[in-house]
Amino acid sequence: MSENATTLKRQAGKIIPEMWSLNLNKKLDNSGVGMKIVNRIYEEDVKEYGDTVHIGELGDVTVSDYSEDASTGGVSYQRVDATTQTLKLDQSKAFGIFLSDITQKQASQKDLQAKFERRAKTAIDLVKDTFILTSFADIPAANMKGSSDAPVTLTKDNVYAVFSWLAMKLKENNAIETMGDTVAKDNNPKEALPYVVINPRVESILRQSPDFIHATNAGDKVLRTGSIGAIAGLDVLVSTNLPTTDNKVNIMAGINDAIAFAGNVSKVETIRDDKFFGDNVRGLYVYGKKTVLPNALAGVVVDVSAADSLIEAEPENNETVSS
Repeated sequence: MSENATTLKRQAGKIIPEMWSLNLNKKLDNSGVGMKIVNRIYEEDVKEYGDTVHIGELGDVTVSDYSEDASTGGVSYQRVDATTQTLKLDQSKAFGIFLSDITQKQASQKDLQAKFERRAKTAIDLVKDTFILTSFADIPAANMKGSSDAPVTLTKDNVYAVFSWLAMKLKENNAIETMGDTVAKDNNPKEALPYVVINPRVESILRQSPDFIHATNAGDKVLRTGSIGAIAGLDVLVSTNLPTTDNKVNIMAGINDAIAFAGNVSKVETIRDDKFFGDNVRGLYVYGKKTVLPNALAGVVVDVSAADSLIEAEPENNETVSS
C-alpha cells in the first residue's frame, strides 16, 4: 500500500504499490567498493539530508616515570583535551522512473521491480563510490608519492615496491586495520589487512607481478569481501570509479577507520501519473563523508602506460622465433 497515494486521496490508493524502499537499502548495504573501505558506525544517527553528527576524539595520554620518592615521585595527572569533527549528510541524489501500466501488464511485477532495483543500485553505487574515493585529496603530503605532473611509472618490476611503500606509510602512522568488513577463508576471526583501491589498468600491471597473491591460492590469508587478492600486506580492491586521465591514475590505501560515511535511501515513493496510465517511482538518496583520520590513508599517483604493453612469450628450449 502506498501511504503517499492514500494521503493524496488517489483512487484505490491502498492497492497502489510502494516499491523498493527496504529492498534497495538492503542491496546497498555491502555493495560497491566504497562500502568496504569506510567506517559506518555513525550511519544510524543520521537519516535525513542536512543531518549532522559530532564525532568526539580524545587527546593523547602522557606516560611518565614513576617512583616513590617523597619529594619528586608519585603520579602526575593531566587534563586530557578533546576535539570534535562533524559528519554531515550534505549530498543528495534523486532518481525518477515512469512505469507504464501496459509495460507492467506485459511483464511480471516482481521481475520488473528487480530489474529497476538493480539499475537504481548501480546508479547509486557509482555516486557513492566516486564520492568516497575523492578522499584521496585528504591524504597528507607526507603519505603521498607522485603527482599529476610527475607520476610514478608503474611496471610489473616495481609494482611490489610501490605497494610496499603504501603499507609502510600506514604502519608508520599506526594505521592498523580492525576486523570490520573482512572475512577469513575459514570464517574464523583473524587480524585483518588494510586495503588498497586500484583501477583495472593498475590491476593489469599488478597481475603480471610474481609477488601478487591471488585470492584463489591465498590459503588462510584474510581477504576482504570482493578482494582479488593481496600484495605487500594489503587487500586489493578494484574499482572502475578511479578514472585514468592521460594514463595517470590515483592509488589509495588505508584502513576503514580513516573515512566515516553515512548514506541512506531516505524515501522511495510511487505516485500515479496525472497524464499517462502508469506510475511515477522516485527515490531520494542522501549521504555524506568525513576523513576523520587522514594519516590512516596513503596514496600514489602512477602512470599506467605499461598496461597497454603485451609481454611476448619467451621461446622454449632456446628455440629461435622466426620473424
